[in-house]
Amino acid sequence: MLVLILSVVVLLLIGGCVCVFWAARGDAPRWARGMARVTLLGSELVRSADGSSSSRRGGDD
Repeated sequence: MLVLILSVVVLLLIGGCVCVFWAARGDAPRWARGMARVTLLGSELVRSADGSSSSRRGGDD
């Protein structure tokens, strides 16, 4: 069951990256541009959460 959940997560991540690439080319449909925005927003949230946790630990980047 865990393998199935991880497989779905990996497929969603790959799909999001494809949508970002497709939208960057400029010929993506509206739904792909929306998925690209969601993917980029998610990556920014993860990046900011990782940065705040490392600053609380006193780690340097």
